[in-house]
Amino acid sequence: MRSHRTPQPLSSREKILDVAEARFARSGFGGVGMREVASEVGLGKSSLFHHFASKDALYFQVLGRTLDRIGERVLPALDGTGTATERLARTSDAMVGSLAEHPTAAPLLLRSLFEGGPLSDDRSPEAQAVDTLLLELVERFQRLVRDGIDSGEFRPVSVPDTTQTLIGAAVFHFASGDFGEALFGNRSLFSAEAVERRRRELREFFHRALVCEPGPVSPSPAATGNPAASRN
Repeated sequence: MRSHRTPQPLSSREKILDVAEARFARSGFGGVGMREVASEVGLGKSSLFHHFASKDALYFQVLGRTLDRIGERVLPALDGTGTATERLARTSDAMVGSLAEHPTAAPLLLRSLFEGGPLSDDRSPEAQAVDTLLLELVERFQRLVRDGIDSGEFRPVSVPDTTQTLIGAAVFHFASGDFGEALFGNRSLFSAEAVERRRRELREFFHRALVCEPGPVSPSPAATGNPAASRN
């Protein structure tokens, strides 16, 4: 007889991180107060400080969890087997998939870069841990670009510029909010159709921009239906 497992409720810590991630993504570090986070979670402010010693500590935990989730999807694609061209396609798909799965991730990351906040004074161990995660991801992207150049698969492009474009094209799209939706006829960027379109467009764009003799682009493993029907 098949057993049906009831999903386990989130721990108080996970609830706090979920609420804080949504609020930091929407309002930035300076626009979020610990009292409002505690209120939304259903805890007293003192109980919140039992889990996180400070607002900075909470912020870094939120950022670290976001980068961990992205790394879980992207690092296997970056470091996997196959040619640099094949890894590029898998990495592009993985970035889109990870950011689409967690709509707060992209705006949170974008805000963390341009708002400064506690990351501008990153002497604390928590801040340095976030920096380490981010730098590891960036270094792996750079390694992929170098591998492609060294193997003769990619054009001799600027590694820093290309790395920034690979990451930024995915992050900005899913952080663009109302502006991005307006570009696509006021439709959600996170519908299954829109995500697949973005996955396909980025894969094809990077393939044709980097590969020396670009042939047909392999379809995404996640592709469904008729891709041409969702092209705008």
